[in-house]
Order: sequence, then C-alpha cells, then structure tokens
Amino acid sequence: MKTVAVVEDNPDNRLLVQAILEDYYQIQEYEDGKSALKGLRGSIPDIVLLDISLPEMDGRDVLKAIRKDDQLHHLPVIALTAHAMTGDREALLAIGFNDYLMKPILDEDDLINAIKNLVGE
Repeated sequence: MKTVAVVEDNPDNRLLVQAILEDYYQIQEYEDGKSALKGLRGSIPDIVLLDISLPEMDGRDVLKAIRKDDQLHHLPVIALTAHAMTGDREALLAIGFNDYLMKPILDEDDLINAIKNLVGE
C-alpha cells in the first residue's frame, strides 16, 4: 500500500483527508512544516499533500526545503489549499508543486485521482 503524507495544521481537515484516503493508502500526518520535514526524512512517503497556510513555516517554504533535499526532492507534492484567487494555481505550480487542489474538498474523487495520477496507479 502506498503512503500519503498529509501536512495540515487543521485537525478537522486532516481527519477529512484521512477518512477519504484510509481505505486506499497509508497515512502519515504532520501539523506543521518543521515536523513534516523531519518526519518525511525518517519515513519517505510516495506523495505529499501540503497545506499552504501553515504556522511558522508555510507550505511554500516546506516545498522549497523538500526540493533542495537530496532524499526528498523527487517527491510529488500537491498543494492542498484554500487559496483560490485568480493566479494562485499557476503561481503554486510555477514554484514546483505537482498539482493543486482547493479546500474544502468537495469531491473525494478529485483528491484520489490527483494522487493516482502522480504515484502511477
């Protein structure tokens, strides 16, 4: 079973993602960027779902750290965010995210299909 790391500070959002994915994937959960980077290095997942608005270290900074890390740079990373202004999707893809999904997740198939497309299922 493939592993999905969820980096999200809101426990309700983590619970929702877990409920959607737990039948298909192993889930690693992190509530902030610093713990995520440490945890990802210790147990490398197949894909990362990364919130943009995190405390202390936002998702953009976490992505930069992932892309600079020799162990992690290859990971597909999906921006999972409430940022839905015109141009946000393009801006996040331009800095190295592999995909972009808006919160709240209204259609679980969108999340599952985005993951499948990036992990080769």
